[in-house]
Amino acid sequence: MYKSFSMELIGRKLTVDVGRVAAQANGAVLIHYGDTVILSTATASGKPREGIDFFPLSVEYEEKLYAVGKIPGGFIKREGKPSENAILASRCIDRPMRPLFPKDYRNDVTINNLVLCVDQDCSPELTAMLGSSIATCISDIPFNGPIAATMVGLVDGQLVFNPTSAQREKSELSLTVASTREKVIMIEAGANEVPEDMMIEAIYAAHDINKKVIEFIDTIVAECGKPKHDYVHWVVPDELYEDMVNFITPEAMEAAVFTDDKMVREANINEITEKLTARYELDHPDWLPWLPEAINKFEKATVRKMILKDHKRPDGRRMDEIRKLAAEIDILPRTHGSGMFTRGQTQVLNICTLGALAEIQRLDGIDENETGKRYMHHYNFPSYSVGETKPSRGPGRREIGHGALAERALVPVLPSEEEFPYAIRTVSEVLESNGSTSQGSVCASTLSLMAAGVPIKAMVAGISVGLVTGETDDDYVLLTDIQGVEDFFGDMDFKVAGTHKGITAIQMDIKINGLTREIIEKAIYRTREARIYILDEVMAPVISKPRPEVSPFAPKIVQIKIDPSKIGDVVGQRGKTINAIIEQTGVKIDIADDGAVSVCGFDKDNIQKAVDMINMIVTDFEEGKTYTGKVVGIKDFGAFLEFAPGKEGMVHISKVAKHRVNHVEDVLTLGDVVKVVCLGPDKMGRVSFSLKDVKDPK
Repeated sequence: MYKSFSMELIGRKLTVDVGRVAAQANGAVLIHYGDTVILSTATASGKPREGIDFFPLSVEYEEKLYAVGKIPGGFIKREGKPSENAILASRCIDRPMRPLFPKDYRNDVTINNLVLCVDQDCSPELTAMLGSSIATCISDIPFNGPIAATMVGLVDGQLVFNPTSAQREKSELSLTVASTREKVIMIEAGANEVPEDMMIEAIYAAHDINKKVIEFIDTIVAECGKPKHDYVHWVVPDELYEDMVNFITPEAMEAAVFTDDKMVREANINEITEKLTARYELDHPDWLPWLPEAINKFEKATVRKMILKDHKRPDGRRMDEIRKLAAEIDILPRTHGSGMFTRGQTQVLNICTLGALAEIQRLDGIDENETGKRYMHHYNFPSYSVGETKPSRGPGRREIGHGALAERALVPVLPSEEEFPYAIRTVSEVLESNGSTSQGSVCASTLSLMAAGVPIKAMVAGISVGLVTGETDDDYVLLTDIQGVEDFFGDMDFKVAGTHKGITAIQMDIKINGLTREIIEKAIYRTREARIYILDEVMAPVISKPRPEVSPFAPKIVQIKIDPSKIGDVVGQRGKTINAIIEQTGVKIDIADDGAVSVCGFDKDNIQKAVDMINMIVTDFEEGKTYTGKVVGIKDFGAFLEFAPGKEGMVHISKVAKHRVNHVEDVLTLGDVVKVVCLGPDKMGRVSFSLKDVKDPK
């Protein structure tokens, strides 16, 4: 027998069934929001995984196309690897939950969300976040939850919560906020230059809703929750840590980490590791497996003490100081656009490629609003960027997440298809990494797009702010432009991208159990100050506005509008007409259902020739107007002219010349290009033409 719990959430019913399905998981719920149904399960291994120094959490979000009444495309007809949307949803669930598991927990944990049914007005991603939290809370897995999440939109200047499909389509904001009982723990946002004050208002309006959902979750846990199981605690032996600190000394560790060069810092830590290994391999070999964790703990304590107590950053910067910045464009001579952005030892090269609208990425997913992507941002993080030697195996979840963040930051400033009828792809190649490559990618992409002649509405820059906290909520330090060591040993990575006008993207990752409102507000305004400096002092002097024309190496596109009822005439039977135009001109042609026609090619004359052909096909012949046609057929009674592929007319033998003509071949031959005047319809209703009545045959 199962138990069912319900509440009203933003005008729709949220129902949680416990004990109905998946009884062998540590925790499982069948959660309904409207008609969206998700099976959320939490499972843990019985023993810790040997030989690791991290918590092995896996979060899965499985999209099934049966949930929206679709059969998968292709030959295999079953779902393959996770879509980009599924990966981003998994990351969104992982980020607020991971900090709430015990730091020394080493048992494998898998949180799985199976999308069974989708109501487009009730987000399956949001439902899965709530289901994951509840399934873990009622399980016996150690977890300091619950969390709750709310989505926020901005429609006609008003905040809307858990927006419907129609509201999401016209919203200026796509914000997800996750909270614990008291604090905000995760923020993910894409926005159309939303001001900072409005963003903060939206975050805390969502937080208030989250607190009510957590009260509901508490009632479920109180009735159905299992006692949390004991586990093997992974703690560095006190004797080892004490001996290590006395032998190395805090002063020596501080000297080792105090440098603005990442490679020097790593070399210093390696030297300390070698000394300690030599010290313990004979007398205390049982300590050696703990040594990496012990050194990490010592280094972390040193860095945090330097920042929090001494107000001294590892590279000597002030708390609000940005590393040395540089911006360049046109690094690559023949790509459509390129830009490079360097911040300290973080360096990103971005390449922009323009293509025909036919090259838009088609999406076959469960969100009816997401059917294609005109702008694609891809992010690559090769091992050489951090001095490692691992082979490339394609983008992982982190790379996909960083690419999506930069994409989200830039979409609001892109021109419409009508203004700029191109598909756009930018690729960020991380050449060197020491913190905040995703925001370096945003800056490099802006440079690349402007260099390529993409008429973006405003420049976008991004920066990350870090955090080190003490024992109380009031004891903290914010760090502008965190480098790798500050990210690794700190408590927060708060990334914000935007324009002069407002925010276009946020991603907040933390390692503690939430942030106070004061910290979030200060972090948001700190990123604004840094962003404006980067835009005005670093990027604008290199390129302040998009180039007026695209690169000579980029395809040229001309867009015209035709009557939708004439589309069939342009395409022709089995595509015969449009293929003839393409063959004769070498262009690409895309036709939308509304009659928008894009002609893409590299030769302006051929593009214009194709446009003229299309216009000829869709325009009715006008009596008295002169046209140019090619002789494609000769009969005893006259000649047939082709004015454009699929559009022909006839000149009667009596209209070929001013003098009497016995044979059409005496005047015309196949392939001749001649001017004729339209005489209008003949007695049989057919449009006829005359060669002899042309006033100016030249």
